[in-house]
Amino acid sequence: MFRRTALAASALLAASALVLTACTGSSDTAPTPTGAPDPDASVAIRLVLEPGNLDIRQTAGAALDQILIDNVYQGLVGRTSEQDIVPVLAEKYDVSADGLTYTFTLREGVTFGDGQELTPQDVVWSLTTRRDTPEWAESGRLANIASITAEGQEITLTLSEPDSSLLWNLTGRAGLILKEGDTVDYATAANGTGPFLLDSWRQGDSITFVRNDAYWGDPAAAAEVVFDYIPETQAALNAALAGEVDVVTGFDANFTEQIQADGGFEVVLGQSTDKGTLAMNQSPGSPLADQRVRQAIRQAIDHSAFTDAFGAGQTLYGPIPELDPGYEDLSDVAPYDQDAARQLLAEAGAEDLDLTLTIPSFYPTTIPQILVSDLNEVGITLTVNSVDFPTWINDVYVNKDYDLSFVLHTEARDFENWANPDYYFTYDSPEVQELYQESLAATDEAEAAALLAQAARIVSEDAAADWLYNGASIVAVGTGITGMPSINVNERLNLADLAKIAG
Repeated sequence: MFRRTALAASALLAASALVLTACTGSSDTAPTPTGAPDPDASVAIRLVLEPGNLDIRQTAGAALDQILIDNVYQGLVGRTSEQDIVPVLAEKYDVSADGLTYTFTLREGVTFGDGQELTPQDVVWSLTTRRDTPEWAESGRLANIASITAEGQEITLTLSEPDSSLLWNLTGRAGLILKEGDTVDYATAANGTGPFLLDSWRQGDSITFVRNDAYWGDPAAAAEVVFDYIPETQAALNAALAGEVDVVTGFDANFTEQIQADGGFEVVLGQSTDKGTLAMNQSPGSPLADQRVRQAIRQAIDHSAFTDAFGAGQTLYGPIPELDPGYEDLSDVAPYDQDAARQLLAEAGAEDLDLTLTIPSFYPTTIPQILVSDLNEVGITLTVNSVDFPTWINDVYVNKDYDLSFVLHTEARDFENWANPDYYFTYDSPEVQELYQESLAATDEAEAAALLAQAARIVSEDAAADWLYNGASIVAVGTGITGMPSINVNERLNLADLAKIAG
């Protein structure tokens, strides 16, 4: 049984938040200023992409996950920025040796933002409803759960078959716990158990969170967090230099010297699961249905040109980034070799090939420029079709009407897309699909990861796509700010420890 894809189209919006460029003078850890945090402080964070609505049940998109999960909504378990799974609403959990029974002990004394108590029945209802409601985002991730029961504070999930991805899935939308019978308008409001409450949303401008004084855990360090949505880079820089924002995510590191010049900010680099993915439409009749043509494209591209131009991130030659289980250095599969690329094209009878690259217009022009130049060297004429994001969604994601396409896939542990022949990648490998199912059925983490690595190598050897780079998280952090996450910030921002030093 295949998982429904977790990557809905709007999740790709987070891609524009990463513009990697020259990055001198930056570090890999957030600054740690000295002094006592101001408990009444307001911290302003620049984000790039504003959500269309706030309904995390039914509206996909990384813009929602980035701010709502951990801060407002929580699950039985959560994840650290380093991708470790930890108890949250559950005090503890246990997994049976056969991988079929998951037992969670629910915390007592937890309330929702509106003051209603969290009950075991809320957990049963939330997980059951998400599993059984296809319209709820990520419902398919709970498909292996045969029963969800509660006895006292213990919640038991019984699976129909082992699922090594279940705990991870429960750290995301699939595991979020809501109040049964809640009448909140989720499109414009929120009611969760997290350290922050949604205070206001000025559409087209900002979203404001305030500290949840009734929170069950340690209180949020900041009294208020304001997310200022500033899409344009220069405008964001101006806001930072004017003291209007304290943190700039999606930072264009071309401006590193400017923002660090007066000592008010430090540019911080962190790891991410962002994958710069060059999709290749392999539909019947397309020249890209020939593996030799796809392999030629991969070997024609100098992957180091991207990381050199961006000054951050690392090369990536397969579908799994270093932060995720199953990662393996696959650079041996597609080494940069334009002579080999020309030979492969000749063998395929495709020496003079015309292709079109469809790319959302918010990406830096560096990406298509490198691709056009490299592919031209081996006889491929590449036309760049820069489109707005709704057009990309319709043409590429929905209708699969494209030759080549580029987007930055930010999601962690999303290998399932390569095991889904209906996904816009158009890649269909029964062997990969079988290996993925075996990895899900594995009860040992190391075995599951090894099976994913095996599948990922096949995907790369099949030249199912090209992976131009594994991006870095780039954040400009005010020197008076502490507790700002620096890893995978395009996907999730847990801001409970975010603080501004008094003074």
